[in-house]
Amino acid sequence: MAIMEAPANTPVWVDTNRCKACDVCVSVCPAGVLAMIPEPTSTLGAMISVQNPESCIGCNDCELTCPDFAIFVATKKEFKFAKLTDEAKARSEAITKNNYIALNV
Repeated sequence: MAIMEAPANTPVWVDTNRCKACDVCVSVCPAGVLAMIPEPTSTLGAMISVQNPESCIGCNDCELTCPDFAIFVATKKEFKFAKLTDEAKARSEAITKNNYIALNV
């Protein structure tokens, strides 16, 4: 198996071929970076999407909780992460209340 290389200037990315759209990563993201978007070709009808990469704080919660090893977070050497803001916390709460579906869908 080849080592996945981080895309340039990207804090978090998903291997959608491995993702089963369980939304666990979305549920643990404190900054509202991740959300589910409708995807008719997915078994569950949705797929993970990195909606707000500029708000990623690099906590690795999404990567550590993914049961399919489908989500990856850059290292602090590769990317300068944001600080957790009140706006990001509010977005995370709104996404959770919206059943993990992206707010702009």
